[in-house]
Amino acid sequence: MTDQISAWMRTRTGWRLDDDRLRKTFRFPDFVQAVTFVNRVADAAEDMDHHPDIDIRYSAVHLSLWTHTAGGVTEKDLALAEAVDLAID
Repeated sequence: MTDQISAWMRTRTGWRLDDDRLRKTFRFPDFVQAVTFVNRVADAAEDMDHHPDIDIRYSAVHLSLWTHTAGGVTEKDLALAEAVDLAID
């Protein structure tokens, strides 16, 4: 899976692998836009039945993706990260 994650990360902007988790920070002009984005992420997560750790700090949203049962990043996390990137558009 490590090679797959490395290859995936070369095609993405802003994601980093840290402590066996995919992490990315998104910045917005204000709190309302940050929460709107989080709601889009929540919709995608519910659809996929795979939920990220989300930390909102006013206009910054920090996401952390990993599969608890696997103890690290899996294909589910990569798919959710792609959905998250689409939610930003």
